[in-house]
Amino acid sequence: MDGRLKLNRSGRFSIVVCGGTALNALRLIQRTTKDVDIVALVDSSNQLVDPAPLPEELLAAAKEVADTLNLHQDWFNNGPSSGEGGLFRLGLPDGFKNRLIRHYQGDNLTVYLVSRLDQIYFKLYAAIDQFGSYHASDLKQLLPSDEELLGAVRWAATHDPSEGFRQAAKLFLKEFGYERLADRI
Repeated sequence: MDGRLKLNRSGRFSIVVCGGTALNALRLIQRTTKDVDIVALVDSSNQLVDPAPLPEELLAAAKEVADTLNLHQDWFNNGPSSGEGGLFRLGLPDGFKNRLIRHYQGDNLTVYLVSRLDQIYFKLYAAIDQFGSYHASDLKQLLPSDEELLGAVRWAATHDPSEGFRQAAKLFLKEFGYERLADRI
């Protein structure tokens, strides 16, 4: 991507990546993934900004990379933060920015990765929302402590404070091996 942005004489971009790509890059989990999930952008003042919509220059470079490498057209996306219900707009965990890990610094692209703790928060939220799926598997492989899981549930509940979500969280914890925590939420 950095090379394509440079060839296109595009501006400089800083992205914050979560999900499978970040998990693999940090060597927290090794699994295949089909895309790069962008949860935020970082502006020239080093502030996190909404990645929806992604800048046109960035999307054009991603399309060219997809065409060249025969990748899915949406391999580079802001899915986790797209729309009104996206993570960025609903609110990132406290201290999120301070835990980011700079993974790559190129001429036109800087890539930050989401920390293990924030991955736990995101994976728990997604696992409850999609009841299990690969998010639950990723979460288990991250070996979260009880306190990390409880913190993740508390954060996720700020996005959905309903009783239905609370019950879904309890059910998830019971079904996926964390039953000892269900009565603590």
